[in-house]
Amino acid sequence: MTNSWQQTLNWQPNQQQQQQFQHLYELILQGNQQLNLTRITDPQEFWEKHLWDSLRGILPQKQFISSLSGTASVIDIGTGAGFPGVPVAIALPNCTITLVDSTRKKIAFIEQLLTKITLTNAKTVIARAEEIGHHPQHRQTYDVALIRAVGHPSVCAEYTLPLLKQGGLAVVYRGNWTAEETKSLQNAVKQLGGVIELIDQFTTPLTNSIRHCLYLRKITNTPDKFPRAAGVPTQKPL
Repeated sequence: MTNSWQQTLNWQPNQQQQQQFQHLYELILQGNQQLNLTRITDPQEFWEKHLWDSLRGILPQKQFISSLSGTASVIDIGTGAGFPGVPVAIALPNCTITLVDSTRKKIAFIEQLLTKITLTNAKTVIARAEEIGHHPQHRQTYDVALIRAVGHPSVCAEYTLPLLKQGGLAVVYRGNWTAEETKSLQNAVKQLGGVIELIDQFTTPLTNSIRHCLYLRKITNTPDKFPRAAGVPTQKPL
Protein backbone atom coordinates (compact mmCIF):
# COMPACT_ATOMS: atom_id res chain seq x y z
CA MET A 1 0.00 0.00 0.00
CA THR A 2 3.03 2.26 0.23
CA ASN A 3 2.69 3.54 -3.35
CA SER A 4 -1.03 4.07 -2.90
CA TRP A 5 -0.47 6.58 -0.09
CA GLN A 6 1.79 8.68 -2.29
CA GLN A 7 -0.39 8.47 -5.40
CA THR A 8 -3.70 9.23 -3.67
CA LEU A 9 -2.79 11.53 -0.78
CA ASN A 10 0.60 12.90 -1.85
CA TRP A 11 1.82 11.72 1.55
CA GLN A 12 4.07 8.90 2.58
CA PRO A 13 4.23 7.18 5.99
CA ASN A 14 7.74 6.66 7.33
CA GLN A 15 8.85 3.25 8.55
CA GLN A 16 7.72 3.84 12.13
CA GLN A 17 4.28 5.02 10.95
CA GLN A 18 3.93 1.98 8.69
CA GLN A 19 4.71 -0.29 11.65
CA GLN A 20 2.20 1.58 13.82
CA PHE A 21 -0.52 1.19 11.17
CA GLN A 22 0.23 -2.54 10.92
CA HIS A 23 0.22 -2.93 14.72
CA LEU A 24 -3.05 -0.99 14.92
CA TYR A 25 -4.63 -3.40 12.43
CA GLU A 26 -3.48 -6.44 14.43
CA LEU A 27 -4.72 -4.99 17.73
CA ILE A 28 -8.12 -4.13 16.23
CA LEU A 29 -8.45 -7.73 15.01
CA GLN A 30 -7.64 -8.99 18.51
CA GLY A 31 -9.97 -6.49 20.19
CA ASN A 32 -12.77 -7.45 17.80
CA GLN A 33 -13.01 -10.84 19.50
CA GLN A 34 -14.23 -9.21 22.76
CA LEU A 35 -15.68 -5.92 21.54
CA ASN A 36 -17.68 -5.31 18.41
CA LEU A 37 -15.21 -2.76 17.00
CA THR A 38 -15.55 -3.12 13.23
CA ARG A 39 -16.94 -5.38 10.51
CA ILE A 40 -13.93 -4.51 8.38
CA THR A 41 -11.21 -7.12 8.89
CA ASP A 42 -9.81 -7.75 5.40
CA PRO A 43 -6.39 -5.99 5.25
CA GLN A 44 -7.04 -4.07 2.02
CA GLU A 45 -10.53 -3.04 3.11
CA PHE A 46 -9.14 -1.96 6.49
CA TRP A 47 -6.49 0.14 4.76
CA GLU A 48 -9.06 1.85 2.54
CA LYS A 49 -12.02 2.29 4.89
CA HIS A 50 -10.19 2.98 8.13
CA LEU A 51 -6.65 4.19 7.48
CA TRP A 52 -6.90 5.92 4.09
CA ASP A 53 -10.37 7.32 4.79
CA SER A 54 -9.26 8.75 8.16
CA LEU A 55 -6.32 10.59 6.59
CA ARG A 56 -8.19 11.69 3.47
CA GLY A 57 -10.28 13.90 5.72
CA ILE A 58 -7.27 15.93 6.79
CA LEU A 59 -5.30 15.79 3.52
CA PRO A 60 -7.54 17.04 0.69
CA GLN A 61 -5.11 18.40 -1.90
CA LYS A 62 -2.95 19.65 0.98
CA GLN A 63 -5.50 22.42 1.54
CA PHE A 64 -6.06 22.00 5.26
CA ILE A 65 -2.90 20.27 6.34
CA SER A 66 -1.17 23.65 6.76
CA SER A 67 -3.32 24.33 9.83
CA LEU A 68 -2.32 20.93 11.21
CA SER A 69 1.37 20.87 10.44
CA GLY A 70 2.34 22.70 13.62
CA THR A 71 1.21 21.68 17.08
CA ALA A 72 -2.53 21.77 16.48
CA SER A 73 -4.94 20.38 19.07
CA VAL A 74 -7.41 17.93 17.55
CA ILE A 75 -10.48 16.25 19.06
CA ASP A 76 -12.22 13.15 17.66
CA ILE A 77 -15.85 12.92 18.78
CA GLY A 78 -17.36 9.43 19.09
CA THR A 79 -14.08 7.77 18.21
CA GLY A 80 -15.41 4.20 18.64
CA ALA A 81 -12.52 1.90 17.72
CA GLY A 82 -10.25 4.93 17.28
CA PHE A 83 -11.18 6.26 13.84
CA PRO A 84 -10.35 8.73 12.46
CA GLY A 85 -8.38 9.92 15.52
CA VAL A 86 -5.74 7.20 15.94
CA PRO A 87 -4.54 7.18 12.29
CA VAL A 88 -4.46 10.99 12.41
CA ALA A 89 -2.36 10.84 15.61
CA ILE A 90 0.06 8.45 13.86
CA ALA A 91 0.28 10.67 10.77
CA LEU A 92 0.67 13.95 12.70
CA PRO A 93 3.05 13.25 15.61
CA ASN A 94 3.37 16.96 16.51
CA CYS A 95 -0.37 17.40 17.06
CA THR A 96 -2.21 16.39 20.21
CA ILE A 97 -5.31 14.27 19.66
CA THR A 98 -8.11 13.84 22.21
CA LEU A 99 -10.23 10.73 21.58
CA VAL A 100 -13.75 10.98 23.01
CA ASP A 101 -16.31 8.22 23.38
CA SER A 102 -19.10 7.57 25.86
CA THR A 103 -18.49 3.79 25.94
CA ARG A 104 -16.09 2.94 28.76
CA LYS A 105 -15.07 -0.43 27.26
CA LYS A 106 -14.05 1.16 23.97
CA ILE A 107 -11.99 3.85 25.71
CA ALA A 108 -10.30 1.17 27.87
CA PHE A 109 -9.42 -0.71 24.69
CA ILE A 110 -8.05 2.44 23.04
CA GLU A 111 -5.91 3.24 26.08
CA GLN A 112 -4.26 -0.19 25.84
CA LEU A 113 -3.87 0.26 22.09
CA LEU A 114 -2.13 3.65 22.50
CA THR A 115 0.35 2.10 24.92
CA LYS A 116 1.06 -0.88 22.68
CA ILE A 117 1.70 1.20 19.56
CA THR A 118 3.60 3.80 21.65
CA LEU A 119 1.44 6.70 20.59
CA THR A 120 2.23 9.48 23.06
CA ASN A 121 0.39 12.38 21.40
CA ALA A 122 -3.13 10.94 21.94
CA LYS A 123 -5.25 10.84 25.09
CA THR A 124 -8.76 9.60 25.87
CA VAL A 125 -11.86 11.04 27.52
CA ILE A 126 -15.04 9.17 28.47
CA ALA A 127 -17.88 11.61 27.79
CA ARG A 128 -20.95 12.31 25.71
CA ALA A 129 -20.55 14.94 23.01
CA GLU A 130 -23.34 17.05 24.54
CA GLU A 131 -21.52 17.18 27.89
CA ILE A 132 -17.95 17.78 26.75
CA GLY A 133 -19.10 20.75 24.66
CA HIS A 134 -19.91 22.63 27.89
CA HIS A 135 -16.80 21.62 29.81
CA PRO A 136 -14.49 24.64 30.30
CA GLN A 137 -11.44 22.45 29.69
CA HIS A 138 -12.75 21.50 26.22
CA ARG A 139 -15.12 24.23 24.99
CA GLN A 140 -13.50 26.58 22.45
CA THR A 141 -10.17 24.79 22.97
CA TYR A 142 -9.43 22.89 19.76
CA ASP A 143 -8.06 23.81 16.35
CA VAL A 144 -9.70 20.84 14.62
CA ALA A 145 -12.67 18.63 15.51
CA LEU A 146 -13.20 15.33 13.66
CA ILE A 147 -16.44 13.36 13.55
CA ARG A 148 -17.37 10.33 11.50
CA ALA A 149 -20.98 11.04 10.81
CA VAL A 150 -23.62 8.44 11.26
CA GLY A 151 -26.43 10.74 12.30
CA HIS A 152 -27.93 13.94 10.93
CA PRO A 153 -25.23 16.35 9.66
CA SER A 154 -26.52 19.24 11.76
CA VAL A 155 -26.09 17.04 14.87
CA CYS A 156 -22.42 16.63 13.92
CA ALA A 157 -22.14 20.41 13.61
CA GLU A 158 -23.72 20.89 17.04
CA TYR A 159 -21.30 18.39 18.58
CA THR A 160 -18.15 19.85 17.02
CA LEU A 161 -18.43 23.63 16.63
CA PRO A 162 -18.72 24.47 20.38
CA LEU A 163 -15.37 22.72 20.93
CA LEU A 164 -13.49 24.82 18.39
CA LYS A 165 -11.51 28.00 18.86
CA GLN A 166 -12.55 30.87 16.61
CA GLY A 167 -11.03 30.05 13.20
CA GLY A 168 -11.03 26.32 14.00
CA LEU A 169 -12.19 23.67 11.57
CA ALA A 170 -14.68 20.80 11.95
CA VAL A 171 -14.22 17.86 9.59
CA VAL A 172 -17.37 15.75 9.15
CA TYR A 173 -16.80 12.39 7.43
CA ARG A 174 -19.80 11.20 5.39
CA GLY A 175 -20.77 8.63 2.81
CA ASN A 176 -23.51 10.03 0.58
CA TRP A 177 -24.48 13.69 0.41
CA THR A 178 -27.30 15.68 -1.21
CA ALA A 179 -28.03 19.32 -2.04
CA GLU A 180 -30.97 19.30 0.41
CA GLU A 181 -28.60 18.27 3.18
CA THR A 182 -26.39 21.25 2.36
CA LYS A 183 -29.34 23.58 2.87
CA SER A 184 -30.27 22.21 6.30
CA LEU A 185 -26.62 22.08 7.37
CA GLN A 186 -26.10 25.72 6.36
CA ASN A 187 -28.96 26.76 8.63
CA ALA A 188 -27.55 24.77 11.58
CA VAL A 189 -23.96 25.90 11.11
CA LYS A 190 -25.04 29.55 10.99
CA GLN A 191 -26.78 29.21 14.39
CA LEU A 192 -23.61 27.63 15.81
CA GLY A 193 -21.26 30.40 14.70
CA GLY A 194 -19.79 28.73 11.63
CA VAL A 195 -19.83 28.54 7.83
CA ILE A 196 -19.53 25.63 5.40
CA GLU A 197 -16.08 26.13 3.89
CA LEU A 198 -16.01 23.13 1.56
CA ILE A 199 -17.99 20.04 0.64
CA ASP A 200 -15.40 17.69 -0.79
CA GLN A 201 -16.55 14.70 -2.84
CA PHE A 202 -14.02 12.00 -3.67
CA THR A 203 -13.77 8.32 -4.55
CA THR A 204 -11.88 5.73 -2.54
CA PRO A 205 -8.80 4.24 -4.27
CA LEU A 206 -9.63 0.52 -4.18
CA THR A 207 -13.42 0.19 -4.40
CA ASN A 208 -14.18 3.55 -6.05
CA SER A 209 -16.84 4.29 -3.43
CA ILE A 210 -18.11 7.86 -3.32
CA ARG A 211 -17.35 9.62 -0.03
CA HIS A 212 -17.69 13.18 1.25
CA CYS A 213 -15.96 15.34 3.81
CA LEU A 214 -17.61 18.53 5.02
CA TYR A 215 -15.40 21.32 6.34
CA LEU A 216 -17.05 23.76 8.74
CA ARG A 217 -15.11 26.85 9.77
CA LYS A 218 -15.92 28.52 13.09
CA ILE A 219 -16.11 32.28 12.63
CA THR A 220 -17.84 33.53 15.82
CA ASN A 221 -18.45 32.15 19.30
CA THR A 222 -21.11 29.46 19.58
CA PRO A 223 -24.05 30.59 21.75
CA ASP A 224 -23.88 29.15 25.29
CA LYS A 225 -27.02 27.06 24.88
CA PHE A 226 -25.25 24.73 22.38
CA PRO A 227 -24.79 21.82 22.43
CA ARG A 228 -28.24 21.14 23.83
CA ALA A 229 -28.88 18.48 26.50
CA ALA A 230 -28.10 14.80 25.87
CA GLY A 231 -30.43 13.30 23.27
CA VAL A 232 -31.96 16.62 22.16
CA PRO A 233 -29.72 17.24 19.11
CA THR A 234 -30.59 13.85 17.64
CA GLN A 235 -34.32 14.13 18.43
CA LYS A 236 -34.65 17.73 17.23
CA PRO A 237 -31.86 18.52 14.76
CA LEU A 238 -31.32 22.23 14.12
